[in-house]
Order: sequence, then structure tokens, then C-alpha cells
Amino acid sequence: MILEAAGSSPVTRPILKSFFKKSLSGLFSFDTLPQIELILAVANVRPKSRGNVNVPGGTVAVYTKQKSHVLLTAQQSRDLDAEAIKLGVSGENLMEAAGRAVADMLAEYIGTPLEAGGTVIILCGPGNNGGDGFVAARHLEEWGYPISLRCGVLPSKLKGDAKLAANKWRGPVEAMSDAGLKEAAAIIDCLFGTGLNKPIEGELAEIVGAVNSAGTFVLAVDVPSGLSADTGLPIGPCIEAGATITFNLKKTGHVIVPGRYLCGGNCNIVAANIGIPEKAFSAINPQEFENVPDFWGSNFPFSGPQTHKYGRGHMLVLGGKEPTLGASRLASLAGLRVGAGLVTLAAPSETYPVQASALMDVMVRRFDSAFGFMGIVNDPRIKAVLVGPGAGLGEKTVDLVKQVGAKKKHLVLDADALASLVGRREVIHELKSPEIVLTPHEGEFAKLFPELDFNADRLEAVRKAAKTTETVIVLKGVSTVVAAPDGRVSIATNAPSWLSVGGTGDVLSGMVCGLMTQGMPAFEAASAAVWIHGEAGMKAGRGLIASDLLDVIPRVLP
Repeated sequence: MILEAAGSSPVTRPILKSFFKKSLSGLFSFDTLPQIELILAVANVRPKSRGNVNVPGGTVAVYTKQKSHVLLTAQQSRDLDAEAIKLGVSGENLMEAAGRAVADMLAEYIGTPLEAGGTVIILCGPGNNGGDGFVAARHLEEWGYPISLRCGVLPSKLKGDAKLAANKWRGPVEAMSDAGLKEAAAIIDCLFGTGLNKPIEGELAEIVGAVNSAGTFVLAVDVPSGLSADTGLPIGPCIEAGATITFNLKKTGHVIVPGRYLCGGNCNIVAANIGIPEKAFSAINPQEFENVPDFWGSNFPFSGPQTHKYGRGHMLVLGGKEPTLGASRLASLAGLRVGAGLVTLAAPSETYPVQASALMDVMVRRFDSAFGFMGIVNDPRIKAVLVGPGAGLGEKTVDLVKQVGAKKKHLVLDADALASLVGRREVIHELKSPEIVLTPHEGEFAKLFPELDFNADRLEAVRKAAKTTETVIVLKGVSTVVAAPDGRVSIATNAPSWLSVGGTGDVLSGMVCGLMTQGMPAFEAASAAVWIHGEAGMKAGRGLIASDLLDVIPRVLP
């Protein structure tokens, strides 16, 4: 009876939350006991490392880890709903579940009606997004929240499931206005969802501006109105939400910047299970993924009890020239930290003494010419080669890339190698390496692919670059994107701003090469390295320098 009450009214939830947290937190693992997770879900407490379970009459629920990393396009989201309806789930029931999830999430954020201390303003648009708002209004009013429901069209003009939802609402429907936005307890944005394909104009554009300037907490439904669910870019005037609730699975626009920020940030974006049958997912072919261990974990190289150093792979790094000798050292050590069994740094004679004296865990070999370097590359035990960090600019580096690319070695190109290839992309097409990864930052990408504007559509630009070169591309930045030639894309969301310091890119390329050395496929290896890189940055904290990451990497490995 207590649990049933908690599921039906948010008024009792704060008491239950406190009780469950204090009574159970020291006794059980919320990650491993489904019974406890059930209690927490009904009490509207979300465990950090798992999504909520779907409890009848309870709170929002997130799909299992097996699907949580999948990102949907706007069209795929519509296809999923359509497939669910084909399988017998009514659109009305989907909207009822969605609206209830919206109400649950808002109640969790603003507390009880007494704690909220004001009116909840719900802004409804002309489509199904507006219908979700009518359902949410009904539940919130039943729980005791004062509601001001404002609709951009007459309820009689609504169609389909949205009209059915509006007919169930017994309260007043007000005309759209900006009255009381600053004084409201919260604003629910149900104006437009993923179907919007043109800028918001006129009165509604003015409302969007008023909402953003009000300073009131905003919960966006599906996506903030005005945001492209596919690109994460505003189409025009766009709501700046404090939190976002979407349905079934996240959309790409939720995780790629600036969409992630406009939605309220990672921790404030929730995907609610509204009753889509498992079978419906067979209708979509996802190509975009949030870069988390659930995505690439099954490919991660875990050493068994009989593993030896050569079984874990031998990695080769082209040593650097002054004044960037540290770049190749950072990359070499990063390869070791992610599990490569052996790493060799090949150093030109003039820098060999410095490199050899600075490295204890990495083997250092001397070479005096391209022929000498290729003699090292020809060692059959070497599985992957990294060329770029501190390698030097010019024709000699291009020549080494060509010669290494003629061998059956996996290849990672970064830094000086990429800069040396600007205007000479045909060299990349001629490489015969089984798998190749390019790791440009935004400036390098713009020079390598001047015809592709990543500011207009980051995903599309990186996809085209990967397809054109038949390589895996890692476009580094606040939303680091990894793209495979077959169209798959992963988007990272965990990199802190303090990673933007010299040398951290060398650590990343070393990790990519180290994972490929162990046999991890290039796309998954690059995605895993990007995630580990971000986690290590978070663990190291503000003020980090690149070498700090090396000590932290083992603590964040999956």
C-alpha cells in the first residue's frame, strides 16, 4: 500500500526517498538487486548507473543497457512509434504513458506542490507534443499542483491522439501568452517536438524568447522547441531547457553540442520507456550511438590467465624531433597503459639518447633513414604503428606514411602526419593498411577536408570524411565524434574542458593505437579510447597536464 501510494502521488515521495536512501544504501547494491531497484523506481529515485524499471503506475523508465547507448534520428523515432502501433499498442496509450512520465519527472525536480510554491505553466503546441502536455497537466493537477495550460491553437483544432488527450483535460485552456513566466514554479515546454523542420516564427518565437529570459526552470518534452533532433543545432529560436525528457531512447541532438547544453546537460536528460514492444526495435537500423562502455565493451580486450606480452600485441611509435620529443613519449606510454604488451619508440639518431634515457617501460630503437625505420616496422610481431606525434612536418613524414601503409599493419595518423598530408589526401587512398584511424582536431580537419563544414552539421561532415577516405575518423572537440566508413558514428559526452591542453591528443592517439594493437576493431578502439580519455580527464581534475592522464588511465579502464 505504501508503494502504491508513492507511485500515485509525488507528495509522499520525498519522505520515501529519504527513508529508502538511509535504510538501504549501506545494505544493498542498487546495481545488482532488481528488487531494490523496483522499490527505488516506484519511489521515484533513480540509481545513477542504471535506468529505471518500468513499474505500472510508477515513474519513468529507461531501456536496459543493451539499448541505452542507441541514438535515434527523428525519423527513426517516428518509425518506432509506428511499428509499436502496428504491433497493437495504441497511440493514445503511448501518449498517456509519455504525459505521465513528464508529470513524474517534473514532480521529482520541483518537489511537492507545497515545495514548488507556484503555478506550473504548460505550453502546448499543435501536435502530439502538445498532447503530451495535456496528459501531464491532468496528472499534475490531480496531485495538487496549480496549472496554467496554454495552447497555441484552439483545442478543437487538435487532431488524433492529441485531441483525445485534450478532451480528457477538464481545466481551462488559456491563450498563449508570456504572463507569469518569471513567477511560475516551472515551465513545461510542449510546443514542438522532433517533427519541427523550420524556424519558429511570430508570436511563438516571442514566447520562446520570453521563456529563456524568465529564469524559471524549464522541462522540455522530447526536445527543446526549436532544436533539431538530428544535428543538435537550433533551427531558429530555441528553448533553453534545464532538463529534458524524451521517449524510448535518446535522439542524436540530445548528446551532441550545443544540443546537449540546450537540453540541460547529460545528467538532466532522461529517456522514458512508454511501452514500446521489444519487437518494434527490429524496424530500425541504428547508426548513431552514445560513446559509453555499453556500446564497445564487448570488443574490449580483456587479458586471460594465459596471456603473454606478445599475445597482447606489440605497438610501434615513430619518435619525435625537437622541440616535441614529449609527444611521442606520451603516446608510447598511453599505449602501454591501455594494455599493449610491448611498445617500441623508434627514434632518429639525434634524439635517441634523450628518448632512451627518458623511457624505462618503452623500448627505444635508433634509426637513421626511412630504410632503417622500415626495418623496425618489418618485425612481424608489430601489429600497429602510430605516426604523427612530434614526427615533424614535410615530405619525409609523408614518405614514411606511404611506406608503413604498404605493410599489413594497423595505422594511426595524428598531428604532424595529418598536417603533412594536407592537400595530399590521395596518399591516404593509396595506403594498404588493414585499418586506418585519423585523429584530427577541428583545425586539422578543416585543412584536410576544406569542402566539409563541421559547423553546419558535425555528424554529416565526419561521416563523409570517413567514407571518402575509407578510414575511421576521430574529430576531437567538445563533442568528439568517431565515424566509420560504413556510416556508424559514436558521440562522446564525458570530456571535460580542462583536457584542452597540449599533449592530451598524443595520449589519445597512443590509446587508440594500443587498443588496435590488441586486436580491437578500429571503430570500437577509437570510441573506447575517446571515452577512457574523457573519464581520465574527469578523474585527474582541473589543472591537469597531459602526463597526469597516464597515471589515471588504469583507474578508469572498463
